[in-house]
Amino acid sequence: MRLIASMLVSFTLAAPALADGWKQYADPTYAFAVSFPGDPQVETTTYTTADGHSVPARVYSVTQETGSFKMTVADLSDTGLEERAVIDSAIKTLSRKGAVKLDIPARVSRVFGRQLSILGQDGSRSAVALFFHAGRLYQVEGTSLPAGNATADAIRFQQSLIFTDNRSNVPAGERDGRRRREQRREGGAAQPL
Repeated sequence: MRLIASMLVSFTLAAPALADGWKQYADPTYAFAVSFPGDPQVETTTYTTADGHSVPARVYSVTQETGSFKMTVADLSDTGLEERAVIDSAIKTLSRKGAVKLDIPARVSRVFGRQLSILGQDGSRSAVALFFHAGRLYQVEGTSLPAGNATADAIRFQQSLIFTDNRSNVPAGERDGRRRREQRREGGAAQPL
């Protein structure tokens, strides 16, 4: 019990230090905001789709000694790909890095997607969220390196994503049906959204 109390006190005292340097980065063109532990580098690149085509993408990233924080936005608006194919392909690609330990439904405001926890082959841990919204794949990935012990920062980064366009990726009449499909897929009870 003393150990737990000691850990809670240590975490509480360290919390203000963890907040230093974190700032929200917003990209109005791609209608998102996410908090990084520093100024992100922005790179224009390509993303390989589920059917093997390359599409334009932007990667926003910060790399530190203890971990990395990366937001990828790939423009899939001209591919004709369906959401499930896009998300499943992204999960398959991510699973090459390690074992997917958690794969559950996720939601940010009115945008639905998937949330993953991945244990890397090198011992790293990644908190990932995937969303297909407005014709784009949004992939937010916080990774704690094996010796870095920044798992809380990786989760904090992944959870900081917000969509700024106030739109949904699911038509209003399909939201309840989608929840039931996710429930069957996961084999558990649907949680209130």
